[in-house]
Amino acid sequence: MRERKKQRTRDALLRAALELFTTKGYEQTTVDEIADAVDVSQRTFFRYFANKEETAFAVQDMVESRFVAAVRERPPHEAPLEAMRRAVLDSWNTLGEDVAAVVPVELHMRTFQLIESTPVLLAAHLRRSAELEEELARVIAEREGMDVDSDPRPRVAVAAFSGVMRMTGRLWGAGEDISIDSIRRLTESYLDQIGPALAEDWA
Repeated sequence: MRERKKQRTRDALLRAALELFTTKGYEQTTVDEIADAVDVSQRTFFRYFANKEETAFAVQDMVESRFVAAVRERPPHEAPLEAMRRAVLDSWNTLGEDVAAVVPVELHMRTFQLIESTPVLLAAHLRRSAELEEELARVIAEREGMDVDSDPRPRVAVAAFSGVMRMTGRLWGAGEDISIDSIRRLTESYLDQIGPALAEDWA
């Protein structure tokens, strides 16, 4: 019961933070305002989150962790890019359910747009993405039975995949349709173009 109560408090703080960020602005929102919205102290906030940035990326971190796990579990016969493609597209199928267990899906999608349009959050997002790419490259190398530090292919494959994901996220974030179906369709259409785009002769 104590753990459930702690989880409810954490989720309430997270929802309050994201609502304030997306309505008032990330830099305009203070930790005190987040704590006040849940009727807890600032000290309680810091028991659950190190800072505001951690709340802004909490749900995305969860989604990305599940994506990495999904890549690790893909059938070994799948090529690296195919394994990542299938893992991310399959994750969109369960994204709504996974996110809704923590915050409303629509709020998560609005937060995604906020990150893309807020310089300080975008900078943090790029830093976190670099860390994720390194983790993913090591997962791919392990799947393929190679040394990531002596064979560049895992990092090259992840860089190509991640570049497409960042581009589609940016395009989606600039649009008006913030549904999961919208970002899934956009992501799938661009991932399908990795092979053709890397072909030597576009003609």
